[in-house]
Amino acid sequence: MSSSAYKPIVYIISAPSGSGKSTLVNELLKSVSDLEFSISYTTRAPRGSETNGRQYYFVSRPEFEKMIRDDQFLEYAEVFGNYYGTARRFLHEAEQNGRDLLLDIDVQGAAQIQQKLPNATSIFILPPNRKTLEERLRKRSEDCEEVIQRRLVTASREIENYDRYNYILVNDHLEDSIEILKNIVLSERALRSGRPLSTEEVATAAVADCCRLANVRDRLKPILASFNAPAIPGGISPR
Repeated sequence: MSSSAYKPIVYIISAPSGSGKSTLVNELLKSVSDLEFSISYTTRAPRGSETNGRQYYFVSRPEFEKMIRDDQFLEYAEVFGNYYGTARRFLHEAEQNGRDLLLDIDVQGAAQIQQKLPNATSIFILPPNRKTLEERLRKRSEDCEEVIQRRLVTASREIENYDRYNYILVNDHLEDSIEILKNIVLSERALRSGRPLSTEEVATAAVADCCRLANVRDRLKPILASFNAPAIPGGISPR
C-alpha cells in the first residue's frame, strides 16, 4: 500500500478468554499482508514463556503511569490490579508505513477506541457455547479452578457487549473461523477502497456479511442462553 496520506483501517478484535482469539489473530497475520499488530503494554508479570515485546510490553507501574501522563495511550485500563494499554505510536507507525492496524483488546478497551476512532471495524469472537468455553479453559491448564470460574463469570459479562461490534464470529471450527476472519478484513479493505469490487471481492464481502451483527442475531440466541449472563455492575475483563 502507498504510505502517502494513508489512513489505516483499525480492526478491533475482542473475545472472552479461551475463545481462541490468539490463534485466530496469529493465523490472520500470517495470511493477510499490510497488517500491523499492536502489542499491548502491561504492568503484570510475564507468564510462562511470555517474552517482552512479543505477547506484551512489560513495564513497571511508574513507567506505565508516566505514559498515561504523557498521553501515550489510545486506551488503557486497570484490571485486577494491573494496567493494560494500547500505545498511540502503533497507529502513527501504521500511517507512516501505509498499513492497517489490528488491535487485540477487551470490551473495555474497545469501547474507548470506538469513541476515539468511530470508523474502526470491530469484531467480537464468541465460543459456540459456555460448555465449550469451559472445556477450552481447562484444556489450556494455565489457570487454577478459582481463575477458571472467574473467567467464566467474566465471559458472561463480556458477551453482553456483543451488540457494540460490527461483526460477530462464532469460533466453532477453527479452520472455518480463520477463513471467515480473513474475509472480514479483506472485505472491509475492498469496500473502503471506493472502486468497483471484483468478482472475487464480491464473494469475499458475501462471506463477511454473514457475520454482520444484523445477520447473526438468531444464531446468537442459544449461545447467549447457554451463558445466561446476568448483569453485573462495574464489571471489567481480564486480558
